[in-house]
Formats: sequence, structure tokens, C-alpha cells
Amino acid sequence: MRKIKTLKKNYEFKNVLSNGKFYIGKQISIYVLKNKEEFNVIGIAVSSKKCNAVQRNKIKRLIRENYILIKNNLKQGYNIVFLWNKKEKPENADFHIIKNDMIKKLKMANLI
Repeated sequence: MRKIKTLKKNYEFKNVLSNGKFYIGKQISIYVLKNKEEFNVIGIAVSSKKCNAVQRNKIKRLIRENYILIKNNLKQGYNIVFLWNKKEKPENADFHIIKNDMIKKLKMANLI
């Protein structure tokens, strides 16, 4: 299984969040910015104020797994940041809702 490329530095996240287009779903928000590479680079951010580390890691795993399932259908060459909606409780994290949010918002961004 190939690893997915991820954003790691704070300035990379800030660049996408300030210059990218955003799409807000029920449980996740997606920020998209064109990059100069031939592959997609993703970043996942979950606020530490609403939940503990176990819940944050569960949410990140759910988002990452959904991304892996649909990444073959995506256009390449974008930085994509997934943010967990702060108003949504971490206990309500659901695989299928995240998947539907992700597909709908990526279609709106013309990436699928």
C-alpha cells in the first residue's frame, strides 16, 4: 500500500487555509489549493479543545480511510486540508457521514 503525502509544517497549513477555497460539510470542512506537484498532498486538523487525543486520532483515522477509498477518482495536483467541524461532537464521528461529506464537497470543488 502506498503512503499518502501529507502536509506537516504549520506554514503549509496556513498557506492552504488562507489562500484556498473552502467547502463546509456537516462534520468536516475542506480547503483546496492548487500545488505545483503531480500528486495530491493532504492535511488533517482536529482541534484539541473539544476532545482528547484518543478521539482526535479516531477522527483522523476515519478521514484518512475515507480519503484512501476515493483518492483514485480525484484530480491530481492539489493541497487538501480536512478540518473537523468544531460544533460537531467527537462522539458523533461517523464513517458514512464523513464519506458523504467528502464526496459532496470534492465534487463541488471539481476534484472528482
